[in-house]
Amino acid sequence: MRELKQAILQDGIAIGNDIIKVDMFLNHRIDTGLMFRMGEELAKRFAGEKPDLILTVEASGIALALTTAHAMGDVPVLFAKKAATVVQSPDVAQASVYSFTHKRENIIRADKKYLPQGSRVLIVDDFLSDGQACQGMMALCAQTGCQVIGIGIGIEKGFMPGGKNIRAMGVNIQSLAVVTGIEDGKILLADD
Repeated sequence: MRELKQAILQDGIAIGNDIIKVDMFLNHRIDTGLMFRMGEELAKRFAGEKPDLILTVEASGIALALTTAHAMGDVPVLFAKKAATVVQSPDVAQASVYSFTHKRENIIRADKKYLPQGSRVLIVDDFLSDGQACQGMMALCAQTGCQVIGIGIGIEKGFMPGGKNIRAMGVNIQSLAVVTGIEDGKILLADD
């Protein structure tokens, strides 16, 4: 997606050789116009799949999941929570997920009634690095008997193993931009 790539090159910041900071427009301060166009693009790419719901993980995946769901005709969005609450049902699906960005383990969870058995689920997230978040959400779907119909990603770090490993499982991943590496402080992107 050309507009997203331009934003990455203009406002993205490379940190070391594996961190891409895009909080200026994607996951802290949000460029709402860009986010809605990203959702429209993911909706086009998965138009034939007809998901029953979209699953993401809190917090930075919620905006892209919401705009994608809206573009798909207002499909419900469920976000897996990273912390238990006092109002949480005891009947939850949960999975352990290591956060590449935060460098810590989280237990993500979703009430099973919100992932009804047999549902067709599209997973959406802002970033794909090592694939832990996506694999955790896939585990939630497996625990509830849901079918993952694909994964929509804003930015994929193609130089990390997440996308390759999940694609090897036969999952259709559609990434709007793929970072191929960081060289001398410059973010390198794959061609369309």
